[in-house]
Amino acid sequence: MGADTTGTDRGLPARLRRTPLLGKIVVLDLVLNVGAYVLLQLTPPAQVQAVTLVSLVVVMVLNTGLVAWALQPLQLVEEVARRVSQGQRDVRVGVMPALTDRHLARIGHTLDALLDRLDAERRQVRALAAQVVKAGDSERAHIARELHDGTAQSLTALEMLLTSAQAESSPEVLRERLATMRAIATEALVEVRTLSHTVHPRVLDDLGLAAALERLARRSGADADVELEVACEVPPELPPALASVLYRVSQEALQNALRHAGARRITLEVHHADGWIHLRVSDDGRGFDRARPDASRHGMGLFLMEERVGLVDGHLSVDTSPGRGTHVLARLPLGDTP
Repeated sequence: MGADTTGTDRGLPARLRRTPLLGKIVVLDLVLNVGAYVLLQLTPPAQVQAVTLVSLVVVMVLNTGLVAWALQPLQLVEEVARRVSQGQRDVRVGVMPALTDRHLARIGHTLDALLDRLDAERRQVRALAAQVVKAGDSERAHIARELHDGTAQSLTALEMLLTSAQAESSPEVLRERLATMRAIATEALVEVRTLSHTVHPRVLDDLGLAAALERLARRSGADADVELEVACEVPPELPPALASVLYRVSQEALQNALRHAGARRITLEVHHADGWIHLRVSDDGRGFDRARPDASRHGMGLFLMEERVGLVDGHLSVDTSPGRGTHVLARLPLGDTP
């Protein structure tokens, strides 16, 4: 990036920006020295020493002020870098003051260009990741439909035939064998239906997020000694991408609470306000310290939740500590998400 790109404005501010700091100091000293020389020529001999001293002090103060002013943008660049490191990706250095050294101005503009490029690449990565997630969800939905409409229907027909044959057969041995076959078919049918629901909940497509979360809570808490409460306030016409993210985050949070937290009570809440939809999954379990090495068992699940929420420009936070339970909070924008 050339020096002429450090300012697109015209006139004195642009010329000052293009002038090196050394040039500014030389010009200022020259002006001050000429002024001091003229003043000394007009000063009575008895006051020459005092005027010389005052001139030196003025030159020192103005040089110090000029250097401080010219280098002040370094603080701005440092502040932008600090805020970017904290996750604020929308900050920029912008246009610098007129007396800024051109090399510092070039650094600021280079940093802005770098941040713009990173933002553009980040949007591209997110778009690709969103396509990957969408393709994965579509494939899971296809597999779930195949399991539900194909394999499950066949096993259901087999179970019905075995039940009929068992009722009509008279030999005791045949009855026992048919009973065993029926038990196997019934167990396989339950497993297929469970797998179909785990891969992709049909109720999410058919009845919406609220019904899907209610069913998820019932199935999750069926074999656990835990009080599970669900309160859902879902906006109409919720985009499918947001519904899928909220369901998967809820599923992961519930599984973590049931497997690792030792919770006695879990609450799942969904509500929307001011263009955002909020999800909160809280438990009264043992909690954990995210800084401890043994917290890695939660790490992948938290990472997947954060990635899913991030793909729809949402925010995820996990509030937990030993003995205080865990609170998973997701905040998603109700914008133009497809």
